[in-house]
Amino acid sequence: MTGISMTKLQTTDAVRAAWVLCWREFVRFFRQRNRVMGAIVTPFVFWILFGTGLDQSFRMSAAGEGGQGFREYFFPGTVVMILMFTAIFASISIIEDRREGFLQSVLVSPLPRGAMVLGKVLGGTLIALFQGMIFCLLALTLPQASVSLGSFVGLVLLMFVVSVGLTAMGYVLAWKMDSTQGFHAIMNLVLMPMWLLSGSFFPIPSLSGDNWGVMHWIMKLNPLTYGVTGLRYFMFDLEPVSGESFWEPGMGTCWIVSVLFAIVMFVGACRVSESRTTGGT
Repeated sequence: MTGISMTKLQTTDAVRAAWVLCWREFVRFFRQRNRVMGAIVTPFVFWILFGTGLDQSFRMSAAGEGGQGFREYFFPGTVVMILMFTAIFASISIIEDRREGFLQSVLVSPLPRGAMVLGKVLGGTLIALFQGMIFCLLALTLPQASVSLGSFVGLVLLMFVVSVGLTAMGYVLAWKMDSTQGFHAIMNLVLMPMWLLSGSFFPIPSLSGDNWGVMHWIMKLNPLTYGVTGLRYFMFDLEPVSGESFWEPGMGTCWIVSVLFAIVMFVGACRVSESRTTGGT
């Protein structure tokens, strides 16, 4: 057998193994109905409660005549919350697989580490995308929602990219941990502030205000900010807001930062998977 044939065979085996691991995440997820309900119902309750309570008191005057109510503004952030929760649950499976011995059996197999990472990350990403698309159907109840085919395709693609970044980041954080309780604490410490400071719950203040310079730069350096803003553009066909009160990045910047974040996190997951785990493998 030639070297080219061997390379093709190894590539085929790696892709097949990655798909098996991806499908395993699907089966595992849908067998645990509490995970399905928790990942969708919790953000839905957040959106209903906060959207209803703050809708009349929130109005982005820079967004044009009439402004935008809080239900519309908070909706993309709620979608990202669903993606974020799914990333947490998907990453926990790494700790569970190590405890059950499954991860060790994968690590000692001829399977490339990159294929293992691809399978785990892709499984969590597709689950998050599935849940996010279901929730996005509620956008049809909003008067300002965009329903064009181009907006829908862009929305799905950007949700996929954001899901890859979040799931891969969860993978990196979970790799060295052996406690689900400790993992929840770390993820809440990292992901919840990251979500709150992404423009999901309140707009990004401009630099014109003397007391908002620090908050502006924290939110501007947050990679999740660009995913949330990009989803808002696709959902409501809005133009970037830039004025004395608020600041938003452009669509091109949202794509560039979101893709770079996903690539960096995936490469980081591949790198960290080459190191030894807590389980001693």
